[in-house]
Amino acid sequence: MAFDAFTKKRLEKILDNYIEMKIPKHLKDEYKIFYKFRGSTITLLQERPSYMPGQRVELPIAQFRHHEDKWKIFWQDSKDKWHFVEDIKPIENFEKQLMMLEKAEFGYFWM
Repeated sequence: MAFDAFTKKRLEKILDNYIEMKIPKHLKDEYKIFYKFRGSTITLLQERPSYMPGQRVELPIAQFRHHEDKWKIFWQDSKDKWHFVEDIKPIENFEKQLMMLEKAEFGYFWM
């Protein structure tokens, strides 16, 4: 089920603040982080220069799924299949789950 307008706006604000702090100012033209809503799922993605000059590539970072009032985090494999991150316990607070991406032990979210 999709988020109501108030919840979606609150989540967008949290994500926008995260993105603003994540990319250093001098790299903002080169690297982009953005998100997509689909039902009760939020997918966080990055866009960056490709190995091919003049081209850009879009890569998934993580996916957050809201289920039974808790947020679960998923990672995507090379075959585009999403897998639940069992090391990160589902919790009710989206902002805390988002910050789990910054923990060193979960460094596989960032390339």
